[in-house]
Amino acid sequence: MKAICLISGGLDSILAAKTILGQGVDIIGLNCKSQFCPRSKHKVEDMAKNLAIEFKGIDVTIDMLEIIKSPKHGFGSNINPCIDCKIMMLKKAKELMNILEASFIVTGEVLGQRPMSQQRYTMSMIEKEAGLKGLIVRPLSAKLLDETIPEKNKWINRDALFSISGRGRKEQIMLAEKLDIREYSWPAGGCLLTDPAFSKRLRDLIKNNPSPSPEDIELLKVGRHFRISNDAKLIVGRNEKENKQLLDFAKKDDFTFETVYVPGPVGLLIGSSLTDDILELSASIITYYSDLKEKSTKILVKNTYQNKEGLVEACPIFKEQIQIKII
Repeated sequence: MKAICLISGGLDSILAAKTILGQGVDIIGLNCKSQFCPRSKHKVEDMAKNLAIEFKGIDVTIDMLEIIKSPKHGFGSNINPCIDCKIMMLKKAKELMNILEASFIVTGEVLGQRPMSQQRYTMSMIEKEAGLKGLIVRPLSAKLLDETIPEKNKWINRDALFSISGRGRKEQIMLAEKLDIREYSWPAGGCLLTDPAFSKRLRDLIKNNPSPSPEDIELLKVGRHFRISNDAKLIVGRNEKENKQLLDFAKKDDFTFETVYVPGPVGLLIGSSLTDDILELSASIITYYSDLKEKSTKILVKNTYQNKEGLVEACPIFKEQIQIKII
C-alpha cells in the first residue's frame, strides 16, 4: 500500500507522514514549492531523508501566479488564495498518485488551525473540488472528521490516529516526543502572500506586468521599491547584500546606479521607455539614500549590456517632493 503525503517541512506534515508510516504504508513525500514560500528545499529534502521516504518536489510558482490573478474562492487578509492553493496542490498530488499507483493522500492539516482552508466545511469542499472525496487522510485530526475510504477499507487503523484541533502546538510537540521526532522546523515566516508589504508589491507587479518572470518575483523580496511610472520601477538596496543582489539582477534593458565618492546604495531601474527624466529622478532618489543625503553628488549610471555608462551630478530629492508610489 502506498500513499502520497504533502510535506512542507514543518512539524505537522512530519507527524502525519510518521503516523501513516507506522501503519505499514509506504509514503512518498510531495513538496509543492514556490517563490512565495521561504522554506528551503534542502530542509524539506532532509526531512524526507530522516523519515526514510521517497521525495518528489515540484515548482508551482506559475500555477500560483495564475490563481492569484483570479482566485475562484477569493483571498485571505492579503493576497493569499489559500483555498484555491490547497485545491491546486491536491490536484498535483492526485496526478502523482495515479502515476505511482498510490491509493490515497495524506496531509498534516489540523482542524481549525487555519481560518480559510482548515475549517470542517472548507476541508470537505476542497477535497471534492480536487476530485479526492474520501481519499484524503488527515491523521492529526482524523477522529474529529468523517471516516475516509482508507479507514473504512481497513487500509489504516482509525484508532491509531488523533483528534488534535485548533491553533495550539502543545499536542503536536508532545506527539513528536512520543514518536522520537527531534528535528523539525518551528512555525516561522510562512507564505509571503500573507505578508502585507509583499502583497502590496505583488499586486503592483501584476498590475503593470501581467506575465512576470521568476526573477521579477524574486526582486520583490529585495530593497525599497519605487513605482516611477507604469513602465518603470526603481529598486534601492538597503545593505551591502542587497546592493550585490541588485547588480546581479540587472538585465538587458535595466540601468544600475551607484554613488561614486560617498557611501550609498545601489539602485536598479527596470522597465521600458526609460527617459532621461526618469534616469535623473532615479539618480536623485539614490542620492537621498546616500550618506550625503543633503548635498549633490556624482552617480554612476550604467547599462552593462548596452555598453552605456556615464556620471551624473544628482541632487537629493525627498520622498515628499515627488509624486511617486512607494511600494
